[in-house]
Amino acid sequence: MIEPGIYKEVMGSFPSGVTVVTTLDADGALVGITASAFSALSIDPALVLFCPNYASDTYPILRDSKRFAIHLLSAGQTAEAYAFAGKGKDKAQGIEWQLSELGNPLLSNATAIIECELWREYDGGDHAIIVGAVKNLVLPAEPVTPMVYHRGKLGALPALG
Repeated sequence: MIEPGIYKEVMGSFPSGVTVVTTLDADGALVGITASAFSALSIDPALVLFCPNYASDTYPILRDSKRFAIHLLSAGQTAEAYAFAGKGKDKAQGIEWQLSELGNPLLSNATAIIECELWREYDGGDHAIIVGAVKNLVLPAEPVTPMVYHRGKLGALPALG
């Protein structure tokens, strides 16, 4: 048996980007979840995946909405990262967003945004594996510094090379 604390420590040793996945609930309100478990999956067709915890109150809304936007967060979006990592219905309070042409809520200042429709869902232990078919890609007019997650902390990706 793998000890959960050590497993989390080892996995936290792998630096990753930070995403916020957003959608609208049945009342048209912004809901979302912070996820570092995100990956590109396929170029043809264009697919990406993220892995929300089944225990998340946002997971069933994301699954049922059938569309969502994945925001690759910039270093300046710590408020968004922490807000959507929390629990409760009002975690998006005070977060600015606008509706895309595809009907997804988009946050400002991300390093990139990937708009998706639900393609498949798979079981992944205590997490779902949500695969999204990419429908639209958004890049900022000016490049911004990405956010990284490492050993339980969020920060700016240091300048490379």
